[in-house]
Amino acid sequence: MKTLEEKLGYTFQDKSLLEHALAHSSWANESRDKLASNERLEFLGDSILGMVVTDHLYRSHPDLLEGELTRARACLVCEESLVEVAQTLGLGEYLRLGRGEASGGGKYRPSIQADAVEAVLAAVYLDGGIGSARKMIQKYILSKELKEISSSRDYKTALQELVQRDGGQVLKYLLIKEEGPDHDKRFFVEVTLNGASVTGGDGRSKKEAEQAAAKAALEVLSPTES
Repeated sequence: MKTLEEKLGYTFQDKSLLEHALAHSSWANESRDKLASNERLEFLGDSILGMVVTDHLYRSHPDLLEGELTRARACLVCEESLVEVAQTLGLGEYLRLGRGEASGGGKYRPSIQADAVEAVLAAVYLDGGIGSARKMIQKYILSKELKEISSSRDYKTALQELVQRDGGQVLKYLLIKEEGPDHDKRFFVEVTLNGASVTGGDGRSKKEAEQAAAKAALEVLSPTES
């Protein structure tokens, strides 16, 4: 745990809080103590993360409209972003999992890793207050802020706006296939317009694949739009 604390940049006064944050529900179920899981901490951490990121974006970017702030926040607090934090911390190696979940590669499962990050954040908050939690968020999430804002153009929205210039058009995103193990999965999406294939895209999540496909479709349908 000391190594994890060093990565977090925070030393716990109450070590049990960190241990609790790393306890998955599958482990708690086997111990027959549902309250021992990190789900309550995850609930708290999700709210803390959203509040801190929202407050920061609002104060730091008075030039951004509400929709742009919303998209920037979504990029920063999404599962993919939290999984990156978990991987940087090597959090999967510290998780307490039930036997079945552990044998099934649970420590690599994106949802479990993302939830654990939120739980650890809540543990830091309970142990050291909002200032300590804010430092963790700044170090691992807000450090990506400018990159996310500069690259957070919503290509799906731009494509929808382009298509809507002509009424009656039907735009759809179809998941074609998934490849790779749970901890390194890739999604492939096709864009269709009025039932006809336009182009496709891929990414590490369905959302990322849809954005890639929408960007490619913009280039096909109107090169100057993107």
